[in-house]
Amino acid sequence: MKAPKKVHGAAIVLLAMILLRGTLTAQELKPIALPAPQTHGGKPLMEALALRSTSRAFAPDELPAQTLSNLLWAAWGINRPTEGKRTAPSASNWQETDVYVVMSSGAYVYDALTNSLKQVVSGDYRALTGNQPFVKDAPVTLVFVSDAARMKAGELSESITWADTAFISENVYLFAASEGLATGVRANVDRRALAKALLLKADQSITLAQSVGFPKS
Repeated sequence: MKAPKKVHGAAIVLLAMILLRGTLTAQELKPIALPAPQTHGGKPLMEALALRSTSRAFAPDELPAQTLSNLLWAAWGINRPTEGKRTAPSASNWQETDVYVVMSSGAYVYDALTNSLKQVVSGDYRALTGNQPFVKDAPVTLVFVSDAARMKAGELSESITWADTAFISENVYLFAASEGLATGVRANVDRRALAKALLLKADQSITLAQSVGFPKS
């Protein structure tokens, strides 16, 4: 009679561990609210264009939450709320691009509608965002992911999504130039490994990755 009690007790402990693990996972995957983006200020456009450049050296300091919010809004935020339209154009307004934000704490998807980060996975996957040694040092890497399920362009879809990604990337460049940040875009990415790490679906494909951070002194 004592043996069943031990089994019953062990089952309770196992169930408690499973429930605790589920609770921790839910907490880890809770969306992170960003500060409201500051949509005024910065350098004049012509000055930002004059300062635009590509960097491959980054200081390890994390970007402040406000800077990250401003960066993501400049890249692919909603600038016309009544129409749901963005700071960068997309063919037929498909808005087929998702911006994944890879940091030391995990990988997230930028939700422009709620101005938040939805966690995809926890852990540091920055080293997978490029084949160059410096990528692991940049505090933030934006990974641009195209979702073919949102498009209806047939054989033109690939070229269109690359163009749409380039518009977003250039917004990042101009924001970085305006704010004194370092940034660099690249196509040299192990897409298969990174797609697996980001839990991408069959219709999703990685186009480019772009690191952002403070300049390395």
